[in-house]
Amino acid sequence: MAALLKKKKKDIVLSEQPQEEMITCPSCGEDVVKAVVIKKKYVCPKCNYYFRVRTKNRIRMVVDEDTFTPWCTELDTETIANPLDFPEYEDKVRATREKTGLPEGVTVGKGKIYGMDAVIGVCDARFMMGSMGHVVGEKIASAVERATAEKLPVILFCCSGGARMQEGIISLMQMAKTSAALKRHSEAGGLYISVLTDPTTGGMTASFAMLGDIILAEPGALIGFAGPRVIEQTIGQRLPEGFQRAEFQLEHGFVDRIVERKDLKLTLYQILKCHASKGYANFDPLRENDIYEPTELMRERASREKEKSAWEKVREARQMGRLQTKDYIESVFDDFMELHGDRYFRDDPAIIGGIAWLDGQPVTVIGIQKGSSMEECAARNYGMPSPEGYRKAIRLMKQAEKFGRPIITFVNTSGAYPGMEAEENGQGEAIARNLYEMSGLRVPVFTFMIGEGGSGGALALAVSNEVWMMEHAVYSILSPEGFASILWKDGKRAKEAASVMKITAQDLLELHVIDGIIPEFGGADEAAKDSIARAMKEQLKRFLKENRKKSGEELAAARYERFRKF
Repeated sequence: MAALLKKKKKDIVLSEQPQEEMITCPSCGEDVVKAVVIKKKYVCPKCNYYFRVRTKNRIRMVVDEDTFTPWCTELDTETIANPLDFPEYEDKVRATREKTGLPEGVTVGKGKIYGMDAVIGVCDARFMMGSMGHVVGEKIASAVERATAEKLPVILFCCSGGARMQEGIISLMQMAKTSAALKRHSEAGGLYISVLTDPTTGGMTASFAMLGDIILAEPGALIGFAGPRVIEQTIGQRLPEGFQRAEFQLEHGFVDRIVERKDLKLTLYQILKCHASKGYANFDPLRENDIYEPTELMRERASREKEKSAWEKVREARQMGRLQTKDYIESVFDDFMELHGDRYFRDDPAIIGGIAWLDGQPVTVIGIQKGSSMEECAARNYGMPSPEGYRKAIRLMKQAEKFGRPIITFVNTSGAYPGMEAEENGQGEAIARNLYEMSGLRVPVFTFMIGEGGSGGALALAVSNEVWMMEHAVYSILSPEGFASILWKDGKRAKEAASVMKITAQDLLELHVIDGIIPEFGGADEAAKDSIARAMKEQLKRFLKENRKKSGEELAAARYERFRKF
């Protein structure tokens, strides 16, 4: 009897346990535990679908606890302005307010992200699809203006179906108003980060959403001007899978990075921290006594190396096993954050660039990546940049100039891509524009020639205050094969051409075309990577310390004189 009572008591306890609340994922259709979805920052644990996030939850995910202070609350009045006297508009706004608990489609204010101050705006699709009426435009413009006055960075989480039709032309004017406020913020040196979430379309896309100094996007977010349905109705065709999604926009050059929600707060912090630093040589004091000497093994290997001819150095520079730009970025710098796209047409994988740290000093790093395997070489077009690659590079350089960051470039290319598409997209103009803009950059610029330096395609990343070459790199007006074909009508005389073209590091140092040579310790391979990286870091820190007190005008003038003497 006692055992029976014990069993019944246990059964009663089990039946009283609360059931876990379930929700259905709109993407995969699976029922998932709501608490698990919330823990994963509103991402489906089955298919990684990104649920749309409410304003309070977005703020909770990215802003330090109890640090968010709302701004522009005076605009959250009970009176609803109806600029066109559109029928039933006030009733619709009231009903939306009651349903969502939000006064309008955007919330703005000041908060901290891991202790870093920022002005933050969050658009909410629940409020009339995040459409931009005059109150939304006023809140964003006012927040940006105050951020400019207080010298604070701006972060806007964009989410909208477009303009608010009930406000007609007044809604349209918000596009110009918000864009103009951001223009003033930019001219004052202010940082603006836009975060594109699902969906970001219409007038918001065609105004403040796409004007960020750095544009981030959540995976899978719909991003575009015209909505997919409108496009399909217009052209009478079905759109391909993934069209207008974040990944599509990254490939086409309009997004810097796609960031998962779990990484978003840290990514924003890293960007804010990088842009809070001023000066060219703010190195970590703990790294001041670092030793840049090569290892004993590398010294011994270098001592055994035989002198190479110019043609042997050409062949050495072309080796696939040679260290690449990415190898040096990983070895010389910390926390490299790659940024993509030219903001016009495409992201060229032949050129990589972004923000990194050099012993505590933020820098912009840009380089040509050939590839270390046949698959990577093909994906990166064998290190032959297209116009969009050069335009990406100069975009990142101008960004560095705006925020006072030194620029370091790595060059390794046989030349700019000579294809039909490159000509159609303006290869010559893109190279010329880089030479033009780099000559006047008001920050220190340093270049490493790490392999081949072929013609204008290499020079387009090398209009620098100092240019250093790897010991076995080459830098020339064109390839020895091309030189022999043009002058001697015999490409087979390439070996002979290499010996007369003055293309080695030693030749170019004598001609004062370069400023120094980085030793390779017997070959720029994996074994020598750490020792080469130390030599590079030593020269970079020396260069930045020497230029730390120079004005932008002095740096640009010195670069002008460097090339004027030729």
